[in-house]
Amino acid sequence: MEVIPIYQEERLVKILEVLHKEKMISNQRICDMLAVSRDTTRRDFIKLVEQGAAIRTHGGIALPEFNDKIKAYKERITASVEDKSLIGKLAASYIQKGDLCFLDVSTTVKFLCNHLKTNCTIYTHSLDNAEALSNNNELDVYLLGGKFNHENRFFFDVNVASSLNDIYFDKTFLGAAAIREDGVYFSNVEDAVIKGLVAKRSKEVILLTDSQKFNRVSSYKGIGWSDIDTIITNENLPNNFIKQVEENKIEIKFIHESRGSDEHSEEDYS
Repeated sequence: MEVIPIYQEERLVKILEVLHKEKMISNQRICDMLAVSRDTTRRDFIKLVEQGAAIRTHGGIALPEFNDKIKAYKERITASVEDKSLIGKLAASYIQKGDLCFLDVSTTVKFLCNHLKTNCTIYTHSLDNAEALSNNNELDVYLLGGKFNHENRFFFDVNVASSLNDIYFDKTFLGAAAIREDGVYFSNVEDAVIKGLVAKRSKEVILLTDSQKFNRVSSYKGIGWSDIDTIITNENLPNNFIKQVEENKIEIKFIHESRGSDEHSEEDYS
């Protein structure tokens, strides 16, 4: 049977059709889809990048809009304040008296700190979390040490991080830089290492995120879907994440702001 060649212009159109649906695609995905070699796919990717239709990522390409760097912590803290505060408020209600918890470096998790009133023990590597909790005499707060990351405002040291293997947390509260179909990503490799460690050392992992983090791109995967027990967010998840939620039996809590009151409603898939 004669194989009819697909010319580059046709391949580029097909690649762009998929790219605009999925936002990011891998080299292997195009090889399989178009039955072409990796070298051919690489040349097609280079062409799209040269034309400004795509940007390079590790192992593939993405839409140019996803080239935005994750905003610095001080810039992010002012974004979606009302939703983040509601997410943090509901998250704080999950903490019970006497719990041993880990709080991630995250602008959303910082709002949890503002609402936390329960007598418990907190570990964190976030300077801002520690500061927010510093006047709460009901808490025992442990700030992990190490070198300070000025951009994202957390501390990291290999030896200190490895000491987390000696602790088993009741609950871990994590933020996210980007959430993709294979897991949760972060903008700093050391930070991602800490997330991975504490997620494996916790009875319950609760992910706090606003809807803008889904289908974004960031550099370092910290946890997979199987690590997550609960997601607290502000809007419905994109359809391409429903499978992961159902397969891993993740509880989803949605926050809906009632203007003019402190009330909120909750829904879940489970």
